[in-house]
Amino acid sequence: MNGTRGLSALTMTVAVVVLAAVAGGLFGGQVLAGQDSLDEQFNTFTTALAAIETTYVGEADSEQLVYRAIGGMLQTLDPHSSFMDPRSYAQLRERQEGRYYGLGISINVIDGGITVMNLFEGSPAYRKGIRRGDVIARISGEDATGITSQEAVNQLRGPRGSTVMVSIRRRGYDELIDLEVERDEINIPTVEGAFMVDQSVGYLRLGDFSETSSAELREALARLDELGMERLLLDLRDNPGGPLDQAIRVSNEFLPRGDLIVYTRGRIQNSDQDYHARDDGDHMDIPLVVLVNRNSASASEIVSGAIQDHDRGLVVGETTFGKALVQSIYRVSQEAGLALTTARYYTPSGRMIQRPWDDAFDEYLTYSLRDQEPASRDVSERRFTDSGREVYGGGGVEPDYFMAGPIDGFDPSDFGRFLAARQEFAFFAERFLAVGDNRIQAVGRDRRYVSPGFEVDDEMLAEFRTQLESRGLTVEDEAFAENLDFIKAKLHFEIDLALFGVEEERRNLTFSDPQAQFALTQFDEAERLLEVSQGGAVVAALR
Repeated sequence: MNGTRGLSALTMTVAVVVLAAVAGGLFGGQVLAGQDSLDEQFNTFTTALAAIETTYVGEADSEQLVYRAIGGMLQTLDPHSSFMDPRSYAQLRERQEGRYYGLGISINVIDGGITVMNLFEGSPAYRKGIRRGDVIARISGEDATGITSQEAVNQLRGPRGSTVMVSIRRRGYDELIDLEVERDEINIPTVEGAFMVDQSVGYLRLGDFSETSSAELREALARLDELGMERLLLDLRDNPGGPLDQAIRVSNEFLPRGDLIVYTRGRIQNSDQDYHARDDGDHMDIPLVVLVNRNSASASEIVSGAIQDHDRGLVVGETTFGKALVQSIYRVSQEAGLALTTARYYTPSGRMIQRPWDDAFDEYLTYSLRDQEPASRDVSERRFTDSGREVYGGGGVEPDYFMAGPIDGFDPSDFGRFLAARQEFAFFAERFLAVGDNRIQAVGRDRRYVSPGFEVDDEMLAEFRTQLESRGLTVEDEAFAENLDFIKAKLHFEIDLALFGVEEERRNLTFSDPQAQFALTQFDEAERLLEVSQGGAVVAALR
């Protein structure tokens, strides 16, 4: 590598990062005062880079050196400030925008094979019959074994309307399955199911936040209104969050004009903002129960926190993750990005629900893997809802009614959790086909056909046990019986998801999901709380 030219490129990369930060207002009036110190630190950094480029005994990738240096710097700040290389930054933008052009699949490399991990319903890949677990063996006639996932993405994506030939290896099929797939715009939905549980209760699951979430929510609620919805179960479990403006708009759907939804405080210009409901929400008069769990974070905590603080609805489930740091996204050179924490957000009652973190972030980042213990409340974090109910900050949104349910609303034993972690349910679902589905003409071995509304019967359970034993697991009768409801629900869930779509799997799961079933019993309480939020009598404390 030419040391002078490489150093010039490195200097430009770092300079862009610094300039982007200044343009974003990160330093404000302190820029001039701290310029000498900043120049000195910058010179130290570039001197070290020059030494590596000119004297290091091995090969040194200039770009990766800078990327990792910036990443290491950000990791000293907090768990959510991060540097994104071009691939990660592009993925973030796709998730935020809710669309891209391609086949509509997510992939990963497993044992050297490009494996389909997920696909979007209605996408080109879905229409052609591609399924989770399929291995893309060839792309445009070329062997795909051993290539990276990014190389595969580059080959699979392309202009809208263009086609790509893929050859699929599927378990139970002796030959590769050749498919010509036309690329199209892929919309990434965040509403993952909206249906009536009974004649009066609607269910809506918001699985993520993107720039389309509030529009999707309103459209789904309008459909439920036409079906006679009088009460709503809003499911925010496992929702990792997203754009702040979408959290505000979703909250506004259930709140009257003028209600404070969230406020932010930070160091940079315009970071101190109070966000209020701009209009009367179209569904501010409907009894509401919100489901959350330990993986509900960020934007989903803004929604659940606002609903709770204004006594607008009941929050049921587990204590949420506890992320109350706001990141600003800055684009830097080579299409890379920087997510930097620039503010904290607070719920309407003044709660700052950010959970503390340890120096290495280990305990913080593994929070959702551990069983929740009773909350230890700090009186200094105590706040009050509009009606005077006590709520606490310092570590997530604590539900009004707690019920453990870390896996799809269930709280299985270690055996059940082990089966889920090993993807045994999804693996079992790969052998099933939908009656009448002729997207794939090839005939596989040991296929079993089912229709919507199928039953997980004793024969299916016996086949599942046989699978577990054939894959080296010891299955004890007591452990299997203890987790039977969970096993049956997950088998139904994975087969529904593979064959009949997201809404069908969510509809069937809701009727066996212990958390959801418990939440459905709380609507009388939710109605009383609604009266309080509309100016009725003060409700008795729920805690």
